[in-house]
Amino acid sequence: MEISRSSNGGNEVRRKIVDGVAGYVLEDVPHFSDYIGDLPTYPNPLRSNPAYSVVKQYFVNMDDTVAQKVVVHKDGPRGIHFRRAGPRQKVYFESDEVHACIVTCGGLCPGLNTVIREIVCGLYHMYGVSKILGIDGGYRGFYSKNTVTLTPKVVNDIHKRGGTILGTSRGGHDTMKIVDSIQDRGINQVFIIGGDGTQKGAAVIYEEIRRRGLKVSVAGIPKTIDNDIPVIDKSFGFDTAVEEAQRAINAAHVEAESIENGIGVVKLMGRYSGFIAMHATLASRDVDCCLIPESPFYLEGKGGLFEFVEKRLKENGHMVIVIAEGAGQDLVNASLESMSQKDASGNKLLQDVGLWISHGIKDHFASLHKMPINLKYIDPTYMIRAIPSNASDNVYCTLLAHSAIHGAMAGFTGFTVGPVNGRHAYIPFDRVTETQNKVVITDRMWARLLSSTNQPSFLSLNDVAGEEESPRPSVDGQNGDETGIRTGTENKVA
Repeated sequence: MEISRSSNGGNEVRRKIVDGVAGYVLEDVPHFSDYIGDLPTYPNPLRSNPAYSVVKQYFVNMDDTVAQKVVVHKDGPRGIHFRRAGPRQKVYFESDEVHACIVTCGGLCPGLNTVIREIVCGLYHMYGVSKILGIDGGYRGFYSKNTVTLTPKVVNDIHKRGGTILGTSRGGHDTMKIVDSIQDRGINQVFIIGGDGTQKGAAVIYEEIRRRGLKVSVAGIPKTIDNDIPVIDKSFGFDTAVEEAQRAINAAHVEAESIENGIGVVKLMGRYSGFIAMHATLASRDVDCCLIPESPFYLEGKGGLFEFVEKRLKENGHMVIVIAEGAGQDLVNASLESMSQKDASGNKLLQDVGLWISHGIKDHFASLHKMPINLKYIDPTYMIRAIPSNASDNVYCTLLAHSAIHGAMAGFTGFTVGPVNGRHAYIPFDRVTETQNKVVITDRMWARLLSSTNQPSFLSLNDVAGEEESPRPSVDGQNGDETGIRTGTENKVA
C-alpha cells in the first residue's frame, strides 16, 4: 500500500509500505506503474549481452528484499526491509528511447568521476544507450549552463582525476525550471549524485515529475565524504579520504618525534560526524588524542586536554592530536565572537578549531614557563577530498552506478541506491535525508579508539548518561554500532 506523510518542509511525501508476517515491513520505492497505466515492457537486453552470458542468474527476483537489521532476537520482528537492487527480466525502456542525464552537486568527494564514468559506460555497454548528457555546474546547470555530451570515449580516463568533470555547485534551485528543462530536452532518466541536500532536491524534482505524469526515472547516488548518510553501510570516497588522511598524520608524527616536546596537530574533515578522524586514528596507530564533534571535551583543569597533553609529553616526549573540523565548536564560539553564517547549502560555517586549539596549547604552555613546546599544525582538509578514489572506492562506485542504472531501466524512480548490510538496495529518498549518521561514543568502536590512543574520554558521568538517554540516529530502533561505519546496526560482533 502507499501512504503519505508530510516532510519537515511541509511537502507531501508518498511512501510505499508493505506489511508482512512476523513484523516484516518493506519500505518500497516508487515505480512508473504507481502513476502511469498500461506501460509496455521489453525483454532486458542483458539476455543477449556477451558479458553476461556466463552468469548463471542474470536477474534479481522481484520479491527479493534486503533487511536493514541482520542481528535479531529469535522472538523479535523481522523488521524493515528495502527492495534489492539489480537487473530485472523486464525493462520499461527500449535502448534507443533512453535519453539520460547526470548531474553532480555539493562538495567534492573522491570517486565522483568514477561514478560518472560507470553510469555512462554501464548504460552504453549493458543496455545499448547512446544518448547521455552531463549537466554542467550542478542543479542550476539544467537551465543556466550548457550540457556536455558523454560517451564511453569521453569518460574513459576521468576516474584517474579528482573532482568532477561536470562541475558542481551548492544552494537552491528552481524545481519548476529543472523539470521544464528535463521535459523540453526529452530526458527520461536523471542520475543525481550528491549529499543529503542534493537528495532532498532530487525528491522534490521527482514529486514534480510525478505530478506531471512524466515517464522519467529519478535515481540518486548518495555522496558525502564525512560518511554521515544513514541507512547505507558507508559512503563512496570515505575509504580514500581515510587513506589520504594517513599521510597528514604520518607527517605530523615525523615532525613531532623529531624535536623535544613536539606536538603535531592535524585537522580533518568532519562537520557533524567524526568518522574520518576516528578511522584515520585507528588506522595510523600514531595518534595520541582524537577529538570529534560527537564527544565533548574541555581544556582546563583536572582531566582536561591541557593536562593530558602535558602528561603525554612527559611520558613520550612528543604527541599527535587529530581533531575533526566540527569538534569543540562550542568552546571556540565561547572564546571568539560567534557568527551564525551559513553556506549556500544551509551548512553552518565553522570556526577553524584546529588553528584555535593550536594557539590555545601554545598559550597554555607559554604561561607555565616550565615546558617549552614545538607545535606543528597541519590542515589537509581539502586535500583529502580532491584526489582520485582508491581501488576499493573505484569498485564500490562501479556497483553504485550499475545498481542505479538497473533500477532506472526497470521503471523504479524516486530512489537512492546504496549497500545495506553488504547488499545493494533501493532506498526511499526521505530515509537517507531524515537524519545524519554519527559516531556513537557509548558504543564499542569509540571504546576501541580510546583503548588504542589511551586517551581519556573527557566525559563526566552526566555526559555519558545524557548520551545514553538521547535518541540515537538509528532508523529502526536498534542499539549499538559494531562496525563504526553504520550507526544503529549490529551486523558484526567483535
